[in-house]
This record gives sequence, C-alpha cells and structure tokens, in this order.
Amino acid sequence: MPHQKPDIEATDPDLSGENSSKPSLNDTQFTEDARTRRASVASAKRQASVAAKLRNPLAGMTEQEVLHDVDIWVEEKGLVEYRDEFQKGALVARLGQREDGFEYVTQLNDEERALLRHEITHRWDHPFMLYFLVVLCAGSAIVQGMDQTAVNGAQIFYFEEFGITNEWQQGLLNGAPYLCSAAIGCWTNAPLNKWFGRRGTIFISCFISFVTGIWMAAADSWYNLLIARFALGFAVGAKSSTTPVYAAESAPKTIRGALTMMWQMWTAFGIMIGFVVSVAFQNTDFLGEFSQWRWMLGSTSIPPFLVMVQVYLCPESPRWYMEKGKYDKAFDALCRLRKHKIQAARDMYYAYKLLEVEQAEREGKNLFKEFFTVKRNRRAAQSSFFVMFMQQFCGVNVIAYYSTSIFVEAGFSQSNALLVSFGTGVTNWLFAIPAIYTIDTFGRRNLLLTTFPLMALCLLWCGMSFFLPNDENGDPTQARLGSIAAAIFTFMAVYSPGEGPVPFTYSAEAFPLYIRDIGMSFATATCWGFNFILSLTWPPLVRAFTPQGAFGWYAAWNVFGWVYCYFLLPETKNLTLEELDSVFNVGNREFSKYYAEKLPWYMQKHVLRKDVPPMEPLYQFDGETPGLFDEKDRTNKAAPTAL
Repeated sequence: MPHQKPDIEATDPDLSGENSSKPSLNDTQFTEDARTRRASVASAKRQASVAAKLRNPLAGMTEQEVLHDVDIWVEEKGLVEYRDEFQKGALVARLGQREDGFEYVTQLNDEERALLRHEITHRWDHPFMLYFLVVLCAGSAIVQGMDQTAVNGAQIFYFEEFGITNEWQQGLLNGAPYLCSAAIGCWTNAPLNKWFGRRGTIFISCFISFVTGIWMAAADSWYNLLIARFALGFAVGAKSSTTPVYAAESAPKTIRGALTMMWQMWTAFGIMIGFVVSVAFQNTDFLGEFSQWRWMLGSTSIPPFLVMVQVYLCPESPRWYMEKGKYDKAFDALCRLRKHKIQAARDMYYAYKLLEVEQAEREGKNLFKEFFTVKRNRRAAQSSFFVMFMQQFCGVNVIAYYSTSIFVEAGFSQSNALLVSFGTGVTNWLFAIPAIYTIDTFGRRNLLLTTFPLMALCLLWCGMSFFLPNDENGDPTQARLGSIAAAIFTFMAVYSPGEGPVPFTYSAEAFPLYIRDIGMSFATATCWGFNFILSLTWPPLVRAFTPQGAFGWYAAWNVFGWVYCYFLLPETKNLTLEELDSVFNVGNREFSKYYAEKLPWYMQKHVLRKDVPPMEPLYQFDGETPGLFDEKDRTNKAAPTAL
C-alpha cells in the first residue's frame, strides 16, 4: 500500500539545521554520518533520474521540445526525408506509457490512429519478415537443444567402440562443450556482437555447430571426439546469449516478452529432437558394429546449416546499426519488421533515446568494477548466479544427458531405454509451452517456490524406486520399471514451467542496462560451468552413491534451492527499471529477516485459515520515484525492455 515517505531533511537534525548549536558526543562522527546520508540521498535521486529516463526518456519533454529534438536529430542522422514520420512517431513514443496515448497526438490522421489501434487489438498481426526472424530464432534454439541431448543415446555406443570404462573419462567427454562454453564461449559474446552484429554472431555460432557435428561423426578416437566436443562449446555460450537479445531488439513491445520466452520453449523442442535422432538411428550400423552414434551426432549439423542459410535473409538488429552510426540501415531494418513507417520511426527514435541514456551511464565507468562493487549490481549477480546454478543442480541435465544409461541400469532394454528417454524430451517440451503464460502470471519466485519441493520429491521417488525388488528370475518387475519412468516423467513436467524458463528470463531483466552484457555473460558462464560439473561427476557419483544416493543428492539440492529462494531471492515479475533498482538495493539480511518473520503469518493465514491482518509489505512504491513496494502482482505491467 503506498505511503508518504518521511522528509529526510525534516527528520535529520544536521540536515535541517535544528539543534545545530547543541554539543555532540562526537561531532566529527556526527558530521560524517550526515555526509553519508547526503551522499545516499544524492545517489538515490541520481538513480531515480536515470531509471525514470530508461523507463521513458521522452516522458519529461513537452510536445514542442520533442519536435525540436526530432528536427535536429533527423538532420544529424541523414533522415530528413522521414522527418514527418519521426515527428509523429516521437510524439506517440512520448505517451507510450499509456496504451492509448496515441489517441492524444493531434498530428496523427484517422488512418494512422486506426493502424495503431489495430496494433493493440491484433498484437500478432505483423509483417512476414518479423515471423521469418522468429523462425530463425526458434531454429537457433533448436540447435542449442539438439546439441545438448543427441549425446544421450550416442554415448552408449561410442563408450563401447572406444572402450571407455573410466567414469571420469566418460563425464569429461560428455561435458567438454560446457567446460569450453563457461571458460571461453560465453565471454566471446560481447566482442562477437560488437564486430559482427547479432546476425553474424548467430551465423558464426551455427557454423561452429555445423562443423563440429560432422567432426564428431568422423572422429576416429576418443580424444579426437573430445576435441570436437570441446570446440562445440565455442558455439554454445554466444548463441544462447545473443539469440534472445536479437529477438527482443527486433520485436514490437506488444509481443516482445512472448518472443523472448520462446527461446526456452524451442530449446526444449531441440532437446526432444535430440532424443528423436537417438531412437531413429539406433539400428543404423552398416558403417560398423557401434557406428550408430556417428549418425546421431552427425545429424546435429542439419539445424545449424538451415539457420546459416536463413540468417542473412533477415534484417540486422536496429540497435546494432545505431550503435555503429548506420541510422539509415536501422530505419530500413525496422521498416521491414513493422507494418507502417510511423511504427518503425516510433520504435527507432525511442530506442535511440534509451541508447543515449545507457551510453551516458557507461561513460567513464569501469564496468567490471561496477559489476562487483555496486550493491545493486552485486545483489542482481547473486540472484542470477543462484537461478543459473540451480538450473543445473536441480538435476535436470542428469536426465537430459544420462537418461538412457539410467533406464538401462534400471532394467530396460537398450531399445526401450532410448524410447523412454524420447518420452522425457516430449514431456519437457509440452510442459514448457504453458510457461509462456505462467512466468508472467505466477511470477518467477513463486514458480520456483512451488516447483523446487516437487522436483525434490520426484527425485527421491526415482531413487527409492531402485529399491523395488526384481522378480524370481532376477529380471526387473513392471512395478520397478514403471515407477522409475513415472518419477522421471513427472520430474520433467514439473521442471519445464519452473527452473526451465526462469533462469534466463530472470537474468535478462535483473541487471541494469549499462552492464547487462557483462551480467548475461556472467550468468550464462555460470549455467554452462555447472552444467559441465554435473556432466563430469554423474557417472562416478552413481558408482559411489548408487542410484538411490545419487538421486537423493540432487533432491537435497532442490530442498536447498527452496530455502534460498524463500529467504534470499527477490521477485522481478512486471517491475519497472526503477523498481528493480530499489528491490536489489535491499540487502540479504533485511530481506531474509522480513521473510523469516512472515513464516508464522503464512502459517496462520494459509494453513490454519485464520483471518489475520496483512503484514506491512517489504517493498512499497511512492509516485514515480524508486521506493519500496509490495511484491504482489502489479496491474500496470511493464513491457520487457529490449535495449
């Protein structure tokens, strides 16, 4: 509930001047405290100003100021022939916080207003080129998913062909791409985007995936295969960071969130396709007794080849063109992605003003130093680290990479194990689709709080199912096989709307714009680094702990995830940039103390069903300045910020 913040100067004796003549026990300390408070107030005001500008950099300008600014801008950027479109577009952008703001722009004619109304009421009605670009981004996500899971079925054949029996060697071979991605690949994202653009980065990443797919299929020794898989890691990090950004920067705000979220859904589809090729090529052995794996891994070259063919038929990101000073090309690109030049002009001018504020924020700053020393940034990094870490240590990629081996150990035949593994991929994809809706309705934090305990139970269920006895002939019973399969299928169904989409969505919105590139590189490096650790350690973990203990280990991590999420993870759903600044400025101690005190309230209200008064919210919001506001669902949803 909004409240009036106290006047800091009125309540501070030193700032108000009251009692200034009174002696102090420690005048020096008192003066220093006052200076600190002044600096804190000044910092908050500056942060509020920057955040407000990022929310809408045109909101504080009058109509005449906007028109004058546009006149100067089109002259500078060589866009004079589109002066009228940019003037109208800028005036619409100025009122963009209101969905019907364009209705108050008198310079628009009836046809133009009708077009902008149509954009709201038919939010999926866009030019063919925008959907062609969406298909490209979906294809890039499919490449990512297929690269991850084709190894699931392939490993049971190449382990035999190359005589690989050491568990650490097996884990290293499977996890090599993620070691490379965490150590090198993720950090190439910024330079690749700077030099080659979004399209170029996607092309290079897919080219590496294409080449390494053929290389893996042709490998004549385990160490040759290891090198090929390590090289694949150069593609993984840059592609996973760039493709969602490319979609966000190209899409109109009415569908930007949905298109960005589709990265996870189509990655899940690619994961399923990886299982499909394992089933499809399990009997293709005419090149040799164990040559099935060559077809499985070689097939991963097909999707990246298709993306490479398509990528340069799409326009480059308008933001990248503007960063390079190519404003005519930026406008041409947006005109291909919008139905009318006024829409293109509106989005381009608004994006330019955001970029202008962002570049001013970067100027003269050591971004890596800012990343670690500024409390707001450090808290965002901590939260992104957690969700990315738990995406791996919730145990999902144990199933993605080793489900076939798990099912074989449970007693399935090799053919049935491959088929049931395919079923886990289908489940993962189908349950990822509703996440497009649930992530913005239930919220990131609530999804994790709901799914962590359920994932823990599923893994315990799976582990305990290995205790079920075999029949009198030593063969696994249907109850044993069915229980293990049901537990893993249920786990995948629970994971897909929770730890599946949340990490990349959360990380993309947690960081301030001026360090978001570094933040996303850090987040993806965390994800792939722990992916490698999981891939490397699962085979020896099973040997040392048995399947029961190994699944119990990851069940325990899900319990830890719930505890951490409840006491330390802020919500980011539907929050504006200035609100996020306030949220991440609340320290761990204050945050955890509040939610520890709220536990009895939850017990009284939701378990004992008592009529209890609401607790004072941790966050409140006052007007247009950053403050503290309740974490409940907000009615004025903020569109995801592309820039």
